[in-house]
Amino acid sequence: MKTPTIRIGAASENRTTARQLDHHESDAALWKHNPKNVAFIGDYLPRQCGIATFTSDLYKSYDTFITDSNALVVSVNDTPDGYDYPSEVRYDFYQHDQEAYRKAAEFLNSKDTDVVCLQHEYGIYGGPAGSYILTLLRNLTMPIVTTFHTILKTPNEDQLLVLKSIADLSSRVICMSEKGRDFLINIYEIPEDKIDLIPHGIPDMPFVDPHFYKDKFGMEGKQTLLTFGLLSPNKGIENVIKALPRIVEQFPNVVYMVLGATHPHLLKHEGEAYRDSLKKLAADCGVRDNVRFYNQFVELDDLLEYLGSADIYITPYMNPAQITSGTLSYAFGCGKAVVSTPYWHAEELLADGRGVLVPFGDSEAVADQIINLLVDEPVRHAMRKRAYMMGREMIWEHVIQLYADSFAQARQERMSTINNQSPYVMGGHGSAAFKLPALRLDHLFRLTDSTGIVQHARHHLPFYEEGYCADDNARALILALVLQETGLGDRKLAQAADNYCAFINHAYTEEHRRFRNFMSYDRRWLEEFGSDDSTGRTLWALGTCIGRATDRNTVTWAMGLLEKVLPSVVHMSSPRSWAFALLGIYEYQKKFNDDRLAKNIQRQLLDKLMFCYTESATEDWPWFETILSYDNAVLAHVLIRSGDERLVQIGLNSLRWLIKLQTAERGHFQPIGSDGFYRKGQPRAYFDQQPLEAQSTVSACLAALEMTGDMEWHRIAIRVFKWFTGLNDLGLPLYDQQTGGCRDGLHIDRVNKNQGAESTLSYLLALAELYNTQKQRTETKPVNVTLSTLVEG
Repeated sequence: MKTPTIRIGAASENRTTARQLDHHESDAALWKHNPKNVAFIGDYLPRQCGIATFTSDLYKSYDTFITDSNALVVSVNDTPDGYDYPSEVRYDFYQHDQEAYRKAAEFLNSKDTDVVCLQHEYGIYGGPAGSYILTLLRNLTMPIVTTFHTILKTPNEDQLLVLKSIADLSSRVICMSEKGRDFLINIYEIPEDKIDLIPHGIPDMPFVDPHFYKDKFGMEGKQTLLTFGLLSPNKGIENVIKALPRIVEQFPNVVYMVLGATHPHLLKHEGEAYRDSLKKLAADCGVRDNVRFYNQFVELDDLLEYLGSADIYITPYMNPAQITSGTLSYAFGCGKAVVSTPYWHAEELLADGRGVLVPFGDSEAVADQIINLLVDEPVRHAMRKRAYMMGREMIWEHVIQLYADSFAQARQERMSTINNQSPYVMGGHGSAAFKLPALRLDHLFRLTDSTGIVQHARHHLPFYEEGYCADDNARALILALVLQETGLGDRKLAQAADNYCAFINHAYTEEHRRFRNFMSYDRRWLEEFGSDDSTGRTLWALGTCIGRATDRNTVTWAMGLLEKVLPSVVHMSSPRSWAFALLGIYEYQKKFNDDRLAKNIQRQLLDKLMFCYTESATEDWPWFETILSYDNAVLAHVLIRSGDERLVQIGLNSLRWLIKLQTAERGHFQPIGSDGFYRKGQPRAYFDQQPLEAQSTVSACLAALEMTGDMEWHRIAIRVFKWFTGLNDLGLPLYDQQTGGCRDGLHIDRVNKNQGAESTLSYLLALAELYNTQKQRTETKPVNVTLSTLVEG
């Protein structure tokens, strides 16, 4: 038999090359591995079951070896009362209650779960052949990865249907042996490239001399044989006991250690009758003193000590149809010399001299092989070493990364499936067929209180714990002013605008001539002054106040702050802070075009921005930096509005390049993802896509429309805006019509459910600017653009 080969998908060996293939394959390949929010479904300790032990080891290993893991467990119970589970078990349900499976799915859907990992064994789920688990899987909204612990060669009709149905519902399936993989392909007709071959995980135990642990069990000077696992008749322990008389004749000090509690189901129906029959058999064979029974379900630390003390490990199972054995994996990986019957997993794992196989039910062969290994220590230790070396590939630290890779690939394939569907189209790609949605301010007011606008939300509810920021209050003030100027404001919005102004006023620090940014909900500032970008954005809001407000008091207040802070911008290092300040200057100049201070600072900031451009721009990268990060289009936007013909052309060319780069193959907007951004010469990030990018791009396109009169810019702006309404990679709307809010971003397989200030303001600003453009284009016609027709709620 050849050594099992660990496989993750069909193209794992070519993973790096695959990144170069096409938009969507590279899209998948660039997604970070190691999903954090994984839910493991199976039974779980303290239930006495091999799958429970495996699920526990799998969860604990993921939590240990995957950085920032936020995994949880959903456990299925074999009793209505369940068990006293540890804290990682967040939800449990009774295996024979079909409705409970549906509720478990609802629970997982309500969590921010990246991937569900199901442990499948027919006997632990209710219904014919465990079919109730299908109710749970069919109601899940996230990708599923299933580990098959039992793969039958001759399944009955129900077993075949259930396993195939689980595989159909799963993005990836995992098996632990080559034979299992062969069965999945040829019997269950599962596509080869959907199967990951990952070995049974084992603890990382040092290669030690068995004598190191023998005194723990009073075995000094004895040769020890060991079998462990839940005790039941199919384990073949009788055949080892029958072999002992010949072994003891040559090695009187041999002790056979039988470790494990009686299987709970056997205990429930027959008590300890089977264990008692083994004890009687040992007495009848004259080896009662050479057999020790340890009637206990051992924890991992104790198990490793038992294993450590064994000279030879024995798995005398009676049935060849065992696709995997956790007990064999543990003993093998710990470097034990193993004698086993040739069930499927043993045939594969013990090939090439890594163990010894004996025929089923053949006590004489068991005796022969154990005597040979006890006599020939060099052979025994060479066998131990071969097993241990191969076992290094099975330790949990390695195996769990393979699981993480499989989880990541499941998410990637979910993304590919979505991408192969037609994105949501509302009225086609052209702007002429598109009717702007009604502008609703419900969520804006929900997030706004007497202090200002709360920066974050959990779903649609303000998340007070994370307080406020000047950035969002500046955005909110700009929105309020744009709406008021275009006739879409009302008294409630005007009152909110005063709150935003008051927040900005309080954010100013005379000592630094800048603005603080973050404030806790109890109105404590969390920093001496904010970032360059937050100060720049606040200057943008002040300039908009001056250029658009009709209230003299507001204009006078904004003038005073602008004059104090604006000169500091030329000393800042962030190109975006310069760009935000320039937008504020352009707004300011709508009213005071001849202010020399503003003109001078405008010139300095444009020069600084152009210096960045000349330093980093190339023919294939006509941009201001060697990285595309966030709010990218604003850099091109401010050149387009500069009024300098040379700078306008550079801005237009840069914006065309940026839009082409952020247009998917099927023509929809695909912004640079914030999960890694895009550094020149390196792979770009496609997720998480942020509403801010769509708003910034819409605004830049409308500036290009105003500057050039080319209606193509309006069509692009509409197409980019449709990203909010579902014309995107997932075909899912970010705008929530029920709440009036905008969700916080587009993940690889779902939208972010939270509706914070930045995302909602981005949507509303983009829509308000489109309304303003529509109004300007139709001013020559009698158009009724009123609050009652355009603003609902």
